[in-house]
Amino acid sequence: MRTRSSGRTRANDRIRLAGPILDSNVFPIFPTHRRPSAMSRALLIATFALTSGCCHVGMGRIEPFSAAEYEAHIRERQSDYGPSFTVLVAAPFVVIGDGPRAWVKQDAAEVVEAASKMLKARFFRRDPAEIIDVLMLQTDASYNAYAGSSVGAPATPYGYYSPCKRAIYSNMSLGNGTLVHEMVHAFMDANFPASPVWFNEGLGSLYEHTDLDSGDLRGRNNWRLPGLKKAIAKGQTIPLEDLFAKGRIAFYGGDVGLHYAMARYVLYYLQENGHLEAYYQQFVAHQDDDPTGRATLEKVLGEKDLRAFQTKWERFVAALPDP
Repeated sequence: MRTRSSGRTRANDRIRLAGPILDSNVFPIFPTHRRPSAMSRALLIATFALTSGCCHVGMGRIEPFSAAEYEAHIRERQSDYGPSFTVLVAAPFVVIGDGPRAWVKQDAAEVVEAASKMLKARFFRRDPAEIIDVLMLQTDASYNAYAGSSVGAPATPYGYYSPCKRAIYSNMSLGNGTLVHEMVHAFMDANFPASPVWFNEGLGSLYEHTDLDSGDLRGRNNWRLPGLKKAIAKGQTIPLEDLFAKGRIAFYGGDVGLHYAMARYVLYYLQENGHLEAYYQQFVAHQDDDPTGRATLEKVLGEKDLRAFQTKWERFVAALPDP
């Protein structure tokens, strides 16, 4: 693990975590030690199922924001948050951080800006229609204070994207994987707002553990894998056609950990076989005729039987090395 001369761990070397973090009857999906209460889990399911599809502002913009637009936004946010926060541009986002200024600048450049460039080069032509704030909060206390609401602390301890507030909230004390995950959602809103939930969360989850230093945006095996392998061994996965067809309530409810893991590793399979970008492009192009992405997946992979493919995919996943 590399560190700067100050002794601070480099932004891209820190452990990747992800959200939303929920419980599952099939296998635990927590990467570390924290689990929200049953009430928090229920609130989180309701929040994602009922509100995460709201507040969209439509397709994003091709032209970048002007320097004047960024300057006006920064002045407004600096006034809102005060001198203890660093506010700066990490195009197409504005980063707002309460850590030491050098840390905020490092995270803005090495995580937000680097990930944005790679995501845009690979998938997304459009920036969000409005400037999205990225709040990088360095402690549990500050995260709970700024990412919470009048009814209490946020339901997830890691972070989330709020299209209604035009903001991403990230608890940086737990890593920066949630940050990249939620950036994918902001870009997806701007480029593929009709994306089904399995693909939106699958792509976000794919990049919650990646090596930005390499300059090659690739998802790596992460903490979701052991539970998925266990589910495969016990015959507890669900048909891919059912996963693809799930709406928000069905995806975020029930065996949500299994849904996330399956979605992530379907896209991981596409990545490892060189089909991910082509799949995204064709899915967007044919979204009206193929809203779940099933037919496009079969076409891109040259598969005629999705159930037969699932058997092949499960063998692939079962043979992956644990992280």
